Amino acid sequence: MATPDFIRTLRASAGHQLLWLPGVTAIVFDDEDRVLLNRRSDTGRWSVIGGIPDPGEQPAVCAVREVEEETGVRCVAERVVLVQALDPVTYANGDTCQYMDITFRCRAVGGEAQVNDDESLEVGWFPVDALPDLHEFGLFRIKQALSDAPTWFDPMGSG
Repeated sequence: MATPDFIRTLRASAGHQLLWLPGVTAIVFDDEDRVLLNRRSDTGRWSVIGGIPDPGEQPAVCAVREVEEETGVRCVAERVVLVQALDPVTYANGDTCQYMDITFRCRAVGGEAQVNDDESLEVGWFPVDALPDLHEFGLFRIKQALSDAPTWFDPMGSG
């Protein structure tokens, strides 16, 4: 994910110290119930779509914007799937962040899946029973988006 300008401004005074940031993930399905994925240019791995809301931007609006910016697909956010504090991550440049991720189930309503910015190497639709190698983060969120059951994530494994 590209670093938003407001984070660059924060980094100018905060240096590499831990920043607590909002994040969104969009699990997008089409009319065939395939899921939209991108192969990230920073890691080379297939991933679900996500990003950081701009200051004052509503999370669902951010999810829809990120999907279109990265993939060319227009979508609507249908519901919140999961809200979860993620583990801290340290980037190659030494910056440390921890995200409060809000995951949305989304439905594609138009556009053509394509590489639409420099954050993706490939973009495509995948049947949920034939997904490429994904990080557990994405797999868990896709599974939760397919379920109508309430989600409770217990990092201690008891819930």
